[in-house]
Amino acid sequence: MNGSDNLYSQFVAWSKMLLPLAALALLSTLFLWARASEPTAIPIAELEELAREPRISEPYFAGIADDGSVIALAAEEIRPDADRPDAFAVTTIRAEIDATDGSRIEITAGRGEIDPRAKTATMSELARLTSSSGYVMETEGLVADLSTGTITSLGPLEVQAPYGDFTAGGLTIALSESGEGQQMVFNGGVRLLYQPQP
Repeated sequence: MNGSDNLYSQFVAWSKMLLPLAALALLSTLFLWARASEPTAIPIAELEELAREPRISEPYFAGIADDGSVIALAAEEIRPDADRPDAFAVTTIRAEIDATDGSRIEITAGRGEIDPRAKTATMSELARLTSSSGYVMETEGLVADLSTGTITSLGPLEVQAPYGDFTAGGLTIALSESGEGQQMVFNGGVRLLYQPQP
């Protein structure tokens, strides 16, 4: 019973976000049509495609993780995942995490997936992560836990740091043991090219 209640609550929460966005998109379309000097016809094929593949353009989601970090997600387009009805496929995803210690992490990727049930956002197709501490990282994919703010790489990554360039087999960004801010842990064979500052 608790599982079904939880699923229903998640459905209601997502509906509260997605339905107003869809309503805004429809209202914007109505205003654009009302201002047109000449009637504009929409091709039947385009209408059929929209009916077959529902989507929302430029969605934006924001929330607060368990540690107080503010997490925001934006994308070019979001649509239901054809293979997983409870997940969403995302195009050109962007994520921003503002930690309680004042640090900031920005992530961009070509594609992604948001799973409301698992509370995760997966970013793929060359994910790029930039931190306010001066790190710039590129990897094949990242997974962000939206409830805890933890970020894990899906493979090796190349890193530009303030003190030099290095590669690593993996990365985890999570709340430090002291609970004060987030820490980055590189693992899986770190190779560093140290560049001393002049």
